[in-house]
Amino acid sequence: MKNNSTGGLVYSTETGRMCPGCRQPVAACQCKAAAAPKGDGVVRVSHVSKGRGGKTVTVVKGVALDAVALAALGKQLRTACGSGGTVKDGVIEIQGDHCDLVMEALRKHGHDPKRAGG
Repeated sequence: MKNNSTGGLVYSTETGRMCPGCRQPVAACQCKAAAAPKGDGVVRVSHVSKGRGGKTVTVVKGVALDAVALAALGKQLRTACGSGGTVKDGVIEIQGDHCDLVMEALRKHGHDPKRAGG
């Protein structure tokens, strides 16, 4: 049998899922606390239609928040615009061209957004 260094306990009946990085329960994971949120401090708002069948999507990049706070901000921005969207890989996507509304909402939340692209 091959000895694999990446293997190990992934689930415990006592604590539930285990983090593969620090080998602690997911609720007490040390990896998430050590990982700094991505972002360079400049919040960029742009609209993109490439690769989406001609549909325009407003994209917000560079927000230095953790995953939970980023999802909450995405929810607030979607509500402010009155449309759908998602949060993927640290990027907030909102359906439609809502750059002005998104920038106004981000200013209300204490960010300094900049318009990127055309």
